[in-house]
This record gives sequence, C-alpha cells and structure tokens, in this order.
Amino acid sequence: MKDLLCDQFQNTVSEMMLCHRSILEILSKVQESGARVQRSVVHSVTSCGCQKIVANKRSLPKEATLLDLKNLFDSHLSGTLCDNCRDSIENEIGRSLFYMAALCNLLDLNLYDIFIKEHKQLEILREYNLT
Repeated sequence: MKDLLCDQFQNTVSEMMLCHRSILEILSKVQESGARVQRSVVHSVTSCGCQKIVANKRSLPKEATLLDLKNLFDSHLSGTLCDNCRDSIENEIGRSLFYMAALCNLLDLNLYDIFIKEHKQLEILREYNLT
C-alpha cells in the first residue's frame, strides 16, 4: 500500500499549481528552491552565527576501510540551529519538496514510488554507494 501522506501531498500540489504548469517554469522553480535552501543554511553561518563551519584537510590512515570512513569524516558543522534558522531552512526544504512534487506531477511520476526505489537501491548497494 502506498504511503497516503506522500500521495496526499503530491495531489495537493497538483491542485495548487495554477499558473506554473510549464515544465520550464517548474524546472526553474526546482533550481531556485534548491538555491534558497543553500542560502538559508549559509545564513545560519554568516548572518545568525548559530552554526559554524570548521573544515580542514582530511587525513586518512592508509589502513582505513570504506566502512571506517563514516567514522573518520565529519560534517564540518558545529553548533545547533536556532529556532529562526531551523524554521527558515525547514520552510525552504518544504518549498523545494513542493516543486519536486510538481515536477513529478508533470512527468506522471509518483514521488512515493521514487522514494521506495531509491531506498531499495541504497539498501542493495549499502557501502558500495557511499557518497
């Protein structure tokens, strides 16, 4: 059985898309919303300061295995998102999901099916799909 929440979300997006029905408009909105997510994260570092980026060259032991890399690498982030930055980033990710669902609608794709397919692919490949 398909996940009802995901399908309901995709159907609601379909009902709300009045003006931006062109594939070109949706593609540009997907790109713009991705940039807005990035901008919100950058804002948490540069304007608010609730997050810090601390990055150095990664040094790897010669005997490290692929599975060891997960423990050796970090996110380069320190700090905790404040409520304002968390809200902003969540809103921008939500908008990004909205336009992804709109793109799925135009291409007659099911967002939940894509989630399941990607999850299965990750499960099958596991450590061979590390990014």
